[in-house]
Amino acid sequence: MNLNDFKNLALSFPGTITHPHFDRIAFKVDGKRIFATLQESVESANIKLPVVEQSVFCAIGKSAVYAVPNKWGLQGWTTFELKNLPEELVRDALNIAYMDVIKPR
Repeated sequence: MNLNDFKNLALSFPGTITHPHFDRIAFKVDGKRIFATLQESVESANIKLPVVEQSVFCAIGKSAVYAVPNKWGLQGWTTFELKNLPEELVRDALNIAYMDVIKPR
């Protein structure tokens, strides 16, 4: 998957906007909750998954999908090395992250 495809896919979810987030681009729903970030310089995205789903994607993606190595990773934030992954896998992860963010709390 390439950077432009990731941006277009993330922005295809209703109510999604972009916002600068440190050295990344954040994808937010209704300007509030971040469900993904993109670091263009290394062609990676961090996607916020439920912890159970995180383990599934890490098992499927092998070395190109892994938990962020800190407390953020324990909360479901997962790194996806985009150039090493098929679009379908990233699309599924984004969909799960988006649905998790928009569900009522």
